[in-house]
Amino acid sequence: MAHHPACTFLDGKAELALSPTPSTLDLSTFPNTYVLHTHVPVAELHDIEQQLIKSGAPLTYDIREARLVLGYIFKPRRAKFELQAGNVRFKDVDPPSGSTHAVSGTASTPEPESSELPPVKRRKLQDADTQSTTDETTASENQDPSTVGSETEADGEVEAEPLSQLSISQAPTSPTVDSSPPPELPPAPQTQTSFAGQVKVVNLQWLKDSVRLGNPQEIGKYLVYEAELLPDNFQSQTPVPVVAAPSPVEESPQADETPRARSSVSRDILDRAKAEAESKLKPKAYFPTAAKRDRISAAAKHDFSNRSFTSATSQDSFSQRRRLLHRTTSEYEEGTSETLPPMPDWVLQNKIYSCERATPLSSPNDAFIAELREIKIARLLTNDEIGVRAYSTSIASIAAYPYPIQSISEILALPGCDQKIAQLFHEWQTSPDHRIQAAKDAADDPVLKILRLFYEIWGVGATTAREFYYEKKWRDLDDIVEFGWNSLSRVQQIGVKYYDEFLLKIPRTEVEAIADIVKHHAQKVVDERIQCVIVGGYRRGKSESGDVDLILSHPEQSATAGLVDKVVRSLEKEGWITHTLLLNLTNTKRGQETLPYISNTKGAGFDTLDKALVVWQAPSYPAQGKEVHNANPHRRVDIIISPWRTVGCAVEGWTSGTTFQRDLRRYAKKVKGWKFDSSGVRERGSGRWIDLEGWADPKTRCKDALEAEKRVFAGLGLPYREPWDRCTG
Repeated sequence: MAHHPACTFLDGKAELALSPTPSTLDLSTFPNTYVLHTHVPVAELHDIEQQLIKSGAPLTYDIREARLVLGYIFKPRRAKFELQAGNVRFKDVDPPSGSTHAVSGTASTPEPESSELPPVKRRKLQDADTQSTTDETTASENQDPSTVGSETEADGEVEAEPLSQLSISQAPTSPTVDSSPPPELPPAPQTQTSFAGQVKVVNLQWLKDSVRLGNPQEIGKYLVYEAELLPDNFQSQTPVPVVAAPSPVEESPQADETPRARSSVSRDILDRAKAEAESKLKPKAYFPTAAKRDRISAAAKHDFSNRSFTSATSQDSFSQRRRLLHRTTSEYEEGTSETLPPMPDWVLQNKIYSCERATPLSSPNDAFIAELREIKIARLLTNDEIGVRAYSTSIASIAAYPYPIQSISEILALPGCDQKIAQLFHEWQTSPDHRIQAAKDAADDPVLKILRLFYEIWGVGATTAREFYYEKKWRDLDDIVEFGWNSLSRVQQIGVKYYDEFLLKIPRTEVEAIADIVKHHAQKVVDERIQCVIVGGYRRGKSESGDVDLILSHPEQSATAGLVDKVVRSLEKEGWITHTLLLNLTNTKRGQETLPYISNTKGAGFDTLDKALVVWQAPSYPAQGKEVHNANPHRRVDIIISPWRTVGCAVEGWTSGTTFQRDLRRYAKKVKGWKFDSSGVRERGSGRWIDLEGWADPKTRCKDALEAEKRVFAGLGLPYREPWDRCTG
């Protein structure tokens, strides 16, 4: 298989996962089964799922549908955490008798009995696990599931203590001549009825032993945790058999058959149904976060129901008819007329990724794009993630089209633009003021105005903005300061304090001045070979920026380790930085290696490089009489550190527009089978680092960050796009 000359695979060879052993295992009588991804490599996960499918198990990929959950889980506390993370609504139940709650072949030592209690009969060794696990479950119920860390297989390995001589002497003797154990009978088949209303978390060793022995093993020996599902849990589409309850006549031959009695029974049924309906509306104490989210979603749905700027799917209005797009004969003729400009190659070839085409800073269709962006923001604030992605794709495609759009035929020819966008263009084109009603409604909506006010606070996203409005009942910045200041994070407090200043745009000259100062201090703490690249909107050609994004790097790998901390300290000493809101050394802590394909870093997101998010203010200012207040505006500055071996990936990631960067990651995944982020590229499956920038050979290393960025595009098989051609928004 041929590779790009600069694309060499490092970090050794990955081990291949073993395929499951063939067997005649039949799991068709089991309920919906889900496999936890925790501690399971991708290759092994696929083998496990294939084994379950071959065995006839009803495999599901939604844990809320599952009644049997398999995983490398050893403690009830971890099992509860996994169920909670999957939004499963449940409550604890007493473990069944005989359940060991441990992996087969292991046992736990029973806890010593209190001297104040009468002695109890010594339990058999196989019963000891039940007591130990039950005690552990009780002790862990008061712990916060979010604090539970990752577990290893060693966590569940507890050796069983040998029986004492006293216990052996007290054991009952049997006159039986034949001491060989009776032959084991195959376990009774598990059915959906035995799992009705419950979810059971079972260690994966159960499946391995069942495959090895050729028949389903008793689950009790492998059971880690068992819970009762609450009525409002997501119901599976698979029907669960229910045992019919006996009729009142069968239960009591003396039952009164008078109309009064039948009316009483009917009232009881209605009362129970009413009570059940009311209970579904009450927030559950088990999941306060989920209950809060549900309340906010319900309130937002009520506010934005049937609004023009929301999607029909978010309103559950599937019965609404889609308006037919009215087109005249002249428009059809116009679509084939020679007066229309020739379609670009990326349109004719249906290039779906925005990284495969040039998207300039300004477009001849900016007026129409502005209307679409207004609707996209409304979708974002109303929690319509699918709509946000769809509008982002359409906007990027229209922004790349080099001609003024004249007809709906051109719209429908663009990748990512469907009938809905064509309807909006037709409305915009025929409107006297060239406006779209949905965009006007979004701009004038009083609730959206407040949500946008909160959304523009530094450190507040769309989800938090909705929480401020619907949960906290805040309506302006004064409400936040008066009623919720202490509940804000430090970043949010700074965002509120300097709200007006952070909204001020930063001219290019000031961006360049800030970059020069940061570079000077970086060179002072290391040496003159430090390189600084201004990225973000500045590099894409914007005349003004909302913040300043800088990438620092050095040809020596060791020079960038911990560099961000040194630079921030030096800038603080001279008074350039007033607040350091985030100082992240994630990349340094993992040896400045590319992010692993399967990362345990919580909230890693796209970027895991070392960085500092700081508030910047020039310390020098002209004297104004007796005024000593520093009148210079506060600015947001992001200082990012990249090792030289992957500086091209960092510069590309922090320069390109959001949709361009999203499509680049999708392209790398779908076309190349790679995982791309700002810390480098890895091969999916093996997890090997792919050296796109020629770092492995010192003779071929890049001289600067621009050369490294061009090699990244070449390694991905894409033509290089100038920064001002990546303005997808």
